[in-house]
Amino acid sequence: MSDAASRPTPVELPPSAARLFHGYRFLENTYDELLASDGVPRPAFRQAIEVLSRKSAEEVRRCQALVDRALLSRGVTFSVYSDNRGTEKIFPFDVLPRMVSAQDWSRIRAGLEQRVRALEMFLDDVYGDGRILAEKRIPANVVLASSGYLPQVREIRPHGGVRLHVAGIDLIRDSDGIWRVLEDNLRTPSGVSYVLENRVMAKRAFPAAFDRARVYPVDVYPARLGDALRSVSPEPDDPTVVLLTPGPYNSAFFEHSFLARTMGIDLVQASDLFVDDERVWLKTTRGPAPVHVIYRRTDDAFLDPEVFRPDSMLGVRGLFRAWRKGNVALANAPGNGIADDKAIYPYVPEMIRFYLCEEPILEQVPTYLCARDEDCSFVIDHLQQLVVKVVDEAGGYGMLMGPQSTAELRSEFRRRILADPRRYIAQPRMELSSCPTWDGERGCFAPRRVDLRPYIVSSRTGQWVLPGGLTRVALVEGSYVVNSSQGGGSKDTWVLKS
Repeated sequence: MSDAASRPTPVELPPSAARLFHGYRFLENTYDELLASDGVPRPAFRQAIEVLSRKSAEEVRRCQALVDRALLSRGVTFSVYSDNRGTEKIFPFDVLPRMVSAQDWSRIRAGLEQRVRALEMFLDDVYGDGRILAEKRIPANVVLASSGYLPQVREIRPHGGVRLHVAGIDLIRDSDGIWRVLEDNLRTPSGVSYVLENRVMAKRAFPAAFDRARVYPVDVYPARLGDALRSVSPEPDDPTVVLLTPGPYNSAFFEHSFLARTMGIDLVQASDLFVDDERVWLKTTRGPAPVHVIYRRTDDAFLDPEVFRPDSMLGVRGLFRAWRKGNVALANAPGNGIADDKAIYPYVPEMIRFYLCEEPILEQVPTYLCARDEDCSFVIDHLQQLVVKVVDEAGGYGMLMGPQSTAELRSEFRRRILADPRRYIAQPRMELSSCPTWDGERGCFAPRRVDLRPYIVSSRTGQWVLPGGLTRVALVEGSYVVNSSQGGGSKDTWVLKS
């Protein structure tokens, strides 16, 4: 629904509110998350924003500076390997929260649960009987050509019946305020530790506004995830769960250590584990201890040198055999990459219809598959109007932003697409919604584009959706890229109870 159709009744803003958002300029053709086009707070957020607005610009500046120092002291970091100024970075955080109404969240939650159920069934089907392929509801050549498809996983049914223990589904909001799924992250989705740290920072910065807003808590996530992991254990009584990390040089190592600590489980590397008699064991000072569930943050290719990359030093030899025998649960399951391949994304609505006999609750972004001759021709002829993505890349890499590209770059992408069409998709550039964001150089709030990554945790008994998720924000003026590795940051996400 557009602002014109949903414009709230004007209200009198307190003088402090007018001062705080003075000079705020809306982005053209963009849905602003907090303010309607006449500068009035959206009705669901009015009370919270009125409390926030009591702060002056100078007070906000001090809050932002204090939060930045707190994040530094807490070591809330991520890594950028390509930056020659150093790989370890403090995760940028904007102090003003992004808010989601109870009504919006109810629909989002239902849509996410529906989507993950269908994706789970798709994975079971593709590695099992392949009904959806046999009935030609999805082209078999598109599915089986995916780099995420692992033939080794065929006919393996994971213990506990869950493959997607943790899913991160990226959402955007278009210029009409409609929520749309942008992409699915179903292998080792990251970012949830920043959600929990952001909440700590936001509550410190704006305690009165947080209380007034009546926000759903997020600090239950580690307990929920721990319970879900234990639920799929082959050992029902007192199972041992560990988190397998590639090590401290991984870009998400902060998150690995954070989650292990908050779940109360061991953080291990490949050298800490071994397989004997097709069971996994943890080396301890008291001798080997059995391991029943591994929350692995290592990519499929490096998971087991016996089955995948033989040169991997990050995996455990024999781990795949132990998983296939049902002696250990791996979260997430190997082979999930086929379901978050960007060339599979356009078919998720068909999965929902096929497996659940329901219509999709959440919209998607129109997508051109370069693997189709007709789509490929259209993309080649309209590169300047489209966003082109590599189907198996993440983090904003391997992407052409057509409207902002050079003729030279478009020529290079044209060559790449024609050489390997299956590897590319294209979409119209969507106008991401914006949110007031602190501009430290100007000392005021300015609109910056945002997306949202909610997290869905699945256990043997069902699903749970973390209220909110990671709001990523394009901190660079005019940018559409929200990834932290390319100049993005994050905000706390307040899902309101009413």
